[in-house]
Formats: sequence, structure tokens, C-alpha cells
Amino acid sequence: MLKDIIENNQNYQPGLSIDCVIFGFHDNHLKVLLIKVPRSTKSSLPGGFIPIDQDIDTAAVTVLNSRTGVEGVFLRQFATFGKISRNDQHFGKNVLEYLKIEEEKGKWLTQRFVTIGYYALVDFLKIIPNPVNHDEIVEWIDHKEVPELILDHKEILDKALDTLRTELNLMPVGYNLLPEKFTIPELQKLYETILDKKLDRRNFLRKITNIGILTKLDEKKSNVAHKAPNLYSFDKEKYDEVLKNGLTQGW
Repeated sequence: MLKDIIENNQNYQPGLSIDCVIFGFHDNHLKVLLIKVPRSTKSSLPGGFIPIDQDIDTAAVTVLNSRTGVEGVFLRQFATFGKISRNDQHFGKNVLEYLKIEEEKGKWLTQRFVTIGYYALVDFLKIIPNPVNHDEIVEWIDHKEVPELILDHKEILDKALDTLRTELNLMPVGYNLLPEKFTIPELQKLYETILDKKLDRRNFLRKITNIGILTKLDEKKSNVAHKAPNLYSFDKEKYDEVLKNGLTQGW
């Protein structure tokens, strides 16, 4: 695939790329989607190059799909990364020789690339990686157990996580990440996992209730060893309204 891009590099925007940070929440763990390519000891974020006939946001969707097979994800642009040395020596002679690419043609690949970062927080169970290139491995990794990454992908990942935490203070999360019916402790655990800190139970209940996006159900959680907690669901209309207008409180 990379060789085809280099052979037809006139179809791609020179010096500009895209990298995607896809977070998934599952079993009280925040995970990130990573790629492992042949002949590399490091993993990477799903990334690629920008077709000249596509808008940037459209190209991000194209890149994510072409590297992972993932579709239907809403991507948010969060930062641009352009250090002078960000791709020094990454695509060296050995890589070009492995791809059987002439050094002259390989100069397009070895030039400095500025990359645009996109991120998404998705339902882990609904995102099934299916890479087009079957030599590559696409897998979910716990965000605290991420292996060594290529280039500046660790910096990109860290910035995306910081952005996610900041935006958690500006908008609600949970819809599509939790079951249709959930408890307040389960919702609080979602927030604590993303924020990577403990939240006071009473303060959390007060704040999340004041937002007005929850509906308390006339049901309690079953199959629990102690006092059964109440179940809640999201009021989708109010949830969408808060998403549109934003929050005025922080965590």
C-alpha cells in the first residue's frame, strides 16, 4: 500500500499527513487502537496521507478506514504536529530497499511531514478492526500499557488524551459507551477512568444530576451482593441539547 502511494504520490498532498487516536471504553478500561506493521519493533497510531481531491476531514475518515477497516466514526481534529525532526530517519534506506523503492522516488516519503491529529471516543464493542493489509495487526491496547510508538506518536497520543480530558469538562460522555441502563457508580467509573483520578461520590452525583441528562428509572440493578443501586438512562433529547450548548462546570 505504501509503495503504491509513493509510486502515485502526485495524487497526495505533499508534506502533510493525518494520524488518528481512537479511544474505546470497555470493562472499566480506556483502550487505544494501535497498528503493528511487519519488520518493526514499534507500534503506531492509524495514520496516512491526504488525497489531493479530498477535504481534510474526509481524508481523516479515509485514512482511518484504509488502515484499520473501521467505519462510521466521528473524528474530531485536535492538534497539528510539525517538529522539524519528527520523521528523521524513520523512512531510511533499509525501508526503501524493503519496499523496493528507488531512492529518488523515496525522497517524497523522506521529506518533512506535518501531521494533523484526529481523535474519537467510541463504543469498543461496535468497532471491529479489519485491516485491508493483512500483514498488519490492528489491536486495542490499554492506554496505560501502550508499547513504544514510532515517530512522535506518543506525543500525539498524550495530547489527544489531554484534549479528551479537557473536553470532558465541556460536554457529557457516556451515551453509546454504557449499557442502555446503568448505575451512577458505573457512570462515575467511566469519568474516573478517562480523567485518571478519583471523584467524590456525592459531588459527582450532584454535578451529574444538575446537568439534567439522566432519567432515574423505577428499577434497581439485579444480581448484586449488597444493596441494589438504582438504574438510570440518558435523556437523549437533553443529552443532545447539552452537547450543542456545552457545560459550565468542571470535574
